[in-house]
Amino acid sequence: QVQLVESGGGLVQAGGSLRLSCAASGSINSINFMGWYRQAPGKQRELVAGISRSDTSSDTTNYADSVKGRFTISRDGASNTVYLQMNSMKPEDTGVYYCAATIVNNRRASTYWGQGTQVTVLS
Repeated sequence: QVQLVESGGGLVQAGGSLRLSCAASGSINSINFMGWYRQAPGKQRELVAGISRSDTSSDTTNYADSVKGRFTISRDGASNTVYLQMNSMKPEDTGVYYCAATIVNNRRASTYWGQGTQVTVLS
C-alpha cells in the first residue's frame, strides 16, 4: 500500500512563509503527479499547485491563479517527496492542505491522499 505523510502546517502572520512537505512511501513503481490541494471552511477543495513528471524534459508545474508568484512546488524524486514553499501568505490562504499523488504500481495508476495539515494565516 501507499502512504502520504504531510508536515509543515501551522500558524503564520500575513506576509509570512511556511513550507509543507509530503513524503510518499510503500509500493511505488513511479509517481506521475504530486500536488497540493486546499479546502477552506465552507468551500470546495481546490488545486493549489501540482507537479507532473516528464520523461523528456523538466517536470511540469501548474498553480492556481491566486498563488502564482507566491507559492513554489518542487519535488525530490529520490525520496518521493513534494514540497510547497508558501511566501507572502494571505489570510485567504487559510485552510486544510492535502497532498495528493498519482502513483503507478504494477502498471496501474491510482490517486492517494494525505491526511491533511492545517494552515492558518492571521491578518
